[in-house]
Amino acid sequence: MDTKIFSQDGKESGKLTLPESVFGAAWNADLVHEVVVSMQSNARAGTAHTKDRSEVRGGGRKPWKQKGTGRARHGSRRSPIWTGGGVTFGPRSEKDYSKKINKNAKAKAFAITLSKKFADGEMIFVDRFSFDAPKTADAKASVLALAKGAGVADLATKRKNAALLVLPKRDENTEKSFSNFGSIEVIQAKDVSTVDLLTYKYVVVADAAASVETLAARAAKKTEKATA
Repeated sequence: MDTKIFSQDGKESGKLTLPESVFGAAWNADLVHEVVVSMQSNARAGTAHTKDRSEVRGGGRKPWKQKGTGRARHGSRRSPIWTGGGVTFGPRSEKDYSKKINKNAKAKAFAITLSKKFADGEMIFVDRFSFDAPKTADAKASVLALAKGAGVADLATKRKNAALLVLPKRDENTEKSFSNFGSIEVIQAKDVSTVDLLTYKYVVVADAAASVETLAARAAKKTEKATA
């Protein structure tokens, strides 16, 4: 399974052979949905918290006597029907939103998503990005050139979640050059998740050979166990 590799200026510079077990997996929407929902649940902070009637301040004294006033009887200002009283059935911080994700399922969903992105023509492989110093203008020129060379015009025009730029390792000049782009996120190959792949329309894989090796190693964990 071969694919084109582009240079930083958008010209085709060679070809790269991709592992079919990682980039040729059949689409499985149910599995991907299950893994993505679980990952999003695990990312929830769960910090929203309301006070019930036992936690709000006040209420030590009965508002008025039980009988003879002509008003409804009340025992405490902490009651949920009073302004400033406790909240009934509000969110509580002790709720646990985490869900268990099977490691094989997580790796398989990762491979399936990579395959879907590749099949839909939404993965662009670049030999490398090289910037002498952090410079947004140079990064923009590279994006425009890649959009034209790869035939994906909206890579340069999409205003939100346009691309996920995958690097094999930290590259400060590249990261800072793209830091002013609100539509492009720079991430290392070891940190990419299924949610990241689905959040952005295009996946730009820099230093293609090294990045693909890392991505394939993560996705191949399920393959080894499945065939054992």
